[in-house]
Amino acid sequence: MRTHTTPTTSGMAQGARIVGKGSETAAGPGPDVMAASTLDGDKILSTDGDEVGKVKDIMLDVQTGRIAYVVMSSGGFLGIGDKLMAIPWSALTLDTTRKCFLLALSSERIRNAPGFDKQHWPSMADATWATSIHQYYGREPYWRSLGADDEYEADYDVARDDLDPDAPEAGGVKL
Repeated sequence: MRTHTTPTTSGMAQGARIVGKGSETAAGPGPDVMAASTLDGDKILSTDGDEVGKVKDIMLDVQTGRIAYVVMSSGGFLGIGDKLMAIPWSALTLDTTRKCFLLALSSERIRNAPGFDKQHWPSMADATWATSIHQYYGREPYWRSLGADDEYEADYDVARDDLDPDAPEAGGVKL
Protein backbone atom coordinates (compact mmCIF):
# COMPACT_ATOMS: atom_id res chain seq x y z
CA MET A 1 0.00 0.00 0.00
CA ARG A 2 1.40 3.37 -1.04
CA THR A 3 1.63 6.07 1.60
CA HIS A 4 2.19 9.64 0.54
CA THR A 5 2.69 12.78 2.55
CA THR A 6 3.25 16.24 1.21
CA PRO A 7 6.38 17.84 2.67
CA THR A 8 6.20 21.31 4.12
CA THR A 9 8.81 23.83 5.16
CA SER A 10 9.02 22.08 8.52
CA GLY A 11 9.17 18.63 6.89
CA MET A 12 5.84 17.48 8.36
CA ALA A 13 2.68 16.71 6.45
CA GLN A 14 -0.12 19.16 7.10
CA GLY A 15 -2.96 17.76 5.05
CA ALA A 16 -4.77 14.51 4.58
CA ARG A 17 -2.53 11.49 4.01
CA ILE A 18 -2.96 9.50 0.80
CA VAL A 19 -2.90 5.69 0.69
CA GLY A 20 -3.79 3.12 -1.92
CA LYS A 21 -2.97 2.20 -5.48
CA GLY A 22 -5.48 4.52 -7.12
CA SER A 23 -2.84 7.11 -7.95
CA GLU A 24 -1.01 4.64 -10.16
CA THR A 25 -4.00 4.29 -12.49
CA ALA A 26 -5.59 7.71 -12.03
CA ALA A 27 -6.26 9.76 -15.12
CA GLY A 28 -5.75 13.48 -14.66
CA PRO A 29 -4.04 15.42 -11.91
CA GLY A 30 -5.10 13.41 -8.83
CA PRO A 31 -4.68 12.36 -6.18
CA ASP A 32 -1.92 14.75 -5.09
CA VAL A 33 -3.71 17.78 -6.56
CA MET A 34 -7.46 17.55 -7.05
CA ALA A 35 -10.47 19.75 -7.63
CA ALA A 36 -12.41 19.99 -4.38
CA SER A 37 -15.62 19.20 -6.26
CA THR A 38 -14.32 15.71 -7.12
CA LEU A 39 -14.41 14.89 -3.40
CA ASP A 40 -18.02 16.00 -2.84
CA GLY A 41 -20.13 13.07 -1.70
CA ASP A 42 -17.13 10.78 -1.03
CA LYS A 43 -17.77 8.28 1.76
CA ILE A 44 -15.99 8.60 5.10
CA LEU A 45 -15.26 5.35 6.93
CA SER A 46 -14.49 4.83 10.63
CA THR A 47 -11.83 2.47 11.99
CA ASP A 48 -14.69 -0.05 12.42
CA GLY A 49 -15.12 0.00 8.64
CA ASP A 50 -18.55 1.63 8.92
CA GLU A 51 -19.61 4.41 6.60
CA VAL A 52 -20.14 7.28 9.03
CA GLY A 53 -20.93 10.03 6.54
CA LYS A 54 -20.12 11.77 3.29
CA VAL A 55 -18.15 14.83 2.32
CA LYS A 56 -20.55 17.76 2.09
CA ASP A 57 -18.16 20.73 1.90
CA ILE A 58 -14.48 21.51 2.04
CA MET A 59 -13.70 24.61 4.07
CA LEU A 60 -10.74 26.74 3.01
CA ASP A 61 -8.81 29.13 5.22
CA VAL A 62 -8.75 31.93 2.67
CA GLN A 63 -5.81 33.87 4.14
CA THR A 64 -3.42 30.92 4.30
CA GLY A 65 -4.77 28.95 1.35
CA ARG A 66 -5.03 25.81 3.45
CA ILE A 67 -7.89 23.38 3.73
CA ALA A 68 -9.15 23.74 7.28
CA TYR A 69 -12.00 21.23 7.50
CA VAL A 70 -14.13 18.75 5.70
CA VAL A 71 -17.77 19.17 6.62
CA MET A 72 -19.23 15.68 6.86
CA SER A 73 -22.93 14.98 6.57
CA SER A 74 -24.08 12.07 8.70
CA GLY A 75 -27.45 10.43 9.25
CA GLY A 76 -30.70 11.81 8.00
CA PHE A 77 -32.41 10.90 4.76
CA LEU A 78 -31.79 12.74 1.47
CA GLY A 79 -30.21 15.61 3.40
CA ILE A 80 -33.14 15.97 5.81
CA GLY A 81 -32.29 15.67 9.50
CA ASP A 82 -28.62 15.07 8.88
CA LYS A 83 -25.96 16.13 11.38
CA LEU A 84 -23.01 18.11 10.06
CA MET A 85 -19.55 17.80 11.58
CA ALA A 86 -16.39 19.77 10.89
CA ILE A 87 -13.45 17.38 10.71
CA PRO A 88 -9.89 18.74 10.61
CA TRP A 89 -8.42 18.02 7.19
CA SER A 90 -5.32 16.48 8.79
CA ALA A 91 -7.50 13.88 10.59
CA LEU A 92 -8.44 12.26 7.27
CA THR A 93 -6.67 9.80 5.02
CA LEU A 94 -7.64 9.56 1.36
CA ASP A 95 -7.86 5.90 0.31
CA THR A 96 -7.43 5.96 -3.47
CA THR A 97 -8.09 2.22 -3.81
CA ARG A 98 -11.49 2.32 -2.12
CA LYS A 99 -12.19 5.89 -3.25
CA CYS A 100 -13.12 7.14 0.19
CA PHE A 101 -11.73 8.91 3.23
CA LEU A 102 -10.69 7.11 6.41
CA LEU A 103 -11.14 8.69 9.83
CA ALA A 104 -9.15 7.10 12.65
CA LEU A 105 -11.99 7.04 15.19
CA SER A 106 -14.59 4.48 16.12
CA SER A 107 -18.13 4.84 14.78
CA GLU A 108 -19.38 5.56 18.30
CA ARG A 109 -16.86 8.34 18.87
CA ILE A 110 -17.81 9.89 15.53
CA ARG A 111 -21.54 9.69 16.35
CA ASN A 112 -20.81 11.55 19.61
CA ALA A 113 -18.65 14.21 17.92
CA PRO A 114 -19.69 17.83 18.18
CA GLY A 115 -21.88 18.80 15.27
CA PHE A 116 -24.37 21.31 13.95
CA ASP A 117 -27.28 21.50 11.55
CA LYS A 118 -27.32 23.24 8.18
CA GLN A 119 -29.31 26.16 9.60
CA HIS A 120 -26.85 26.89 12.44
CA TRP A 121 -23.21 26.74 11.30
CA PRO A 122 -20.56 27.60 13.89
CA SER A 123 -18.13 30.46 13.41
CA MET A 124 -15.27 28.33 12.11
CA ALA A 125 -12.83 31.24 12.45
CA ASP A 126 -13.47 31.36 16.21
CA ALA A 127 -10.27 30.11 17.86
CA THR A 128 -12.05 28.61 20.88
CA TRP A 129 -14.44 26.58 18.71
CA ALA A 130 -11.69 25.53 16.30
CA THR A 131 -9.30 24.48 19.08
CA SER A 132 -11.99 22.31 20.69
CA ILE A 133 -12.69 20.57 17.35
CA HIS A 134 -9.00 19.85 16.78
CA GLN A 135 -8.69 18.52 20.35
CA TYR A 136 -11.68 16.20 19.86
CA TYR A 137 -10.04 14.67 16.80
CA GLY A 138 -6.59 14.62 18.42
CA ARG A 139 -5.00 16.98 15.90
CA GLU A 140 -2.79 20.02 16.23
CA PRO A 141 -4.67 23.06 14.89
CA TYR A 142 -3.56 23.67 11.32
CA TRP A 143 -2.77 27.35 11.93
CA ARG A 144 -0.17 26.52 14.60
CA SER A 145 2.04 24.79 12.05
CA LEU A 146 2.56 27.94 9.99
CA GLY A 147 6.23 28.70 9.62
CA ALA A 148 7.68 32.18 9.34
CA ASP A 149 7.84 31.80 5.55
CA ASP A 150 4.16 30.82 5.38
CA GLU A 151 2.69 33.76 7.27
CA TYR A 152 0.08 35.71 5.41
CA GLU A 153 1.37 39.05 4.20
CA ALA A 154 -1.69 41.25 3.76
CA ASP A 155 0.16 44.19 2.25
CA TYR A 156 1.85 42.22 -0.54
CA ASP A 157 1.28 43.94 -3.87
CA VAL A 158 1.39 41.67 -6.93
CA ALA A 159 1.85 44.61 -9.27
CA ARG A 160 5.07 45.82 -7.64
CA ASP A 161 7.42 47.95 -9.72
CA ASP A 162 10.43 45.76 -8.83
CA LEU A 163 9.24 42.81 -10.97
CA ASP A 164 11.62 42.06 -13.83
CA PRO A 165 9.95 43.24 -17.05
CA ASP A 166 12.04 40.72 -19.02
CA ALA A 167 10.94 37.68 -16.97
CA PRO A 168 9.66 34.74 -19.05
CA GLU A 169 5.92 34.17 -19.28
CA ALA A 170 3.84 31.02 -18.84
CA GLY A 171 0.24 31.32 -19.89
CA GLY A 172 0.42 35.11 -19.82
CA VAL A 173 1.81 35.17 -16.27
CA LYS A 174 5.31 36.50 -15.57
CA LEU A 175 7.49 33.86 -13.93
